[in-house]
Amino acid sequence: MLARERERLFAHAWQYAGHTGQLAQPGSYSTLRVGDVPLVVVRDREGALSAFVNVCRHRGAEVVSGAGSASTLQCHYHAWTYGLDGALRAAPRADADPDFDREALGLRRARVDTWGPFVFVNADADAAPLAETLGELPDLLRAGGIDVDALVFHSRASYALEANWKVAVENFLECYHCQVAHPGFSEVVDVSPDAYRLERHPTFASHHVRLREGPGADGQFHLVWPNIKVNVMPGEANISIGPLVPVDPGRTDGYLDYFFGEDADAEWIAGYLELDDQVGAEDRELVESVQRGVGSRAFEHGRLMLPSEELIAEFQRWVAARLA
Repeated sequence: MLARERERLFAHAWQYAGHTGQLAQPGSYSTLRVGDVPLVVVRDREGALSAFVNVCRHRGAEVVSGAGSASTLQCHYHAWTYGLDGALRAAPRADADPDFDREALGLRRARVDTWGPFVFVNADADAAPLAETLGELPDLLRAGGIDVDALVFHSRASYALEANWKVAVENFLECYHCQVAHPGFSEVVDVSPDAYRLERHPTFASHHVRLREGPGADGQFHLVWPNIKVNVMPGEANISIGPLVPVDPGRTDGYLDYFFGEDADAEWIAGYLELDDQVGAEDRELVESVQRGVGSRAFEHGRLMLPSEELIAEFQRWVAARLA
């Protein structure tokens, strides 16, 4: 099932790949996996971003790993060397093979695009533009007072969950549990059904929230199908963004990149990050408990509480339609 999900849900989907600050200079690169496809994103000598399948055309080794800076991309197995444009530049002993066609053996292309400082990739070179996946999301953020181009990267928080990625997504898509499981969050944000608004869109699902007391900009929490979180906490100009990545059927890795306005109050940032860490720890306990429960033979199926969990129903319909 996970193999089918990787092929049908992830292999042709846009995925968050980091921020432009990680790829600021010509020759800088970073790697990731989309579904089961290794990709590399690189800034070429002219300053343009490109993305390639990070698999050597010789014997299939991953060409580069991690992130760094280089004038070429050289496979660590047999030193086949690719330019920053993906073209094969050199292959040891190629002159001895009369049928060797260097031009036909460049790295396979993938798609790359940006939204403000956010870099997205798609393993499918023929995929529709990123704008079709984002849909109304940029407009919703602008309407909420967020100028993504004015945000500055602050930090990254990584985490691991002993739970299936869909369990983690479903937890994110409802706040029915917030009053019980997130008392600190519920003191700040009004989680009552009348104030906490859920909204469905063709390519993403949204929560619209407001502070319980005092003035401040409203907040937004979005899940871009299938697995990208985009969060705006009520208060100072901010966004956190990152994926939930299935590692195996019972393990999910994730991270959030935090961005703030240049003039954001440092004390407010510290308080927000502390609260977000607390909510993350509480959610980890919840989703891992669900994983143990649904993995037992005692659990046949559950029942969604509508309308509080309508976005879970929407996600399940989206997944089922693409796996059918």
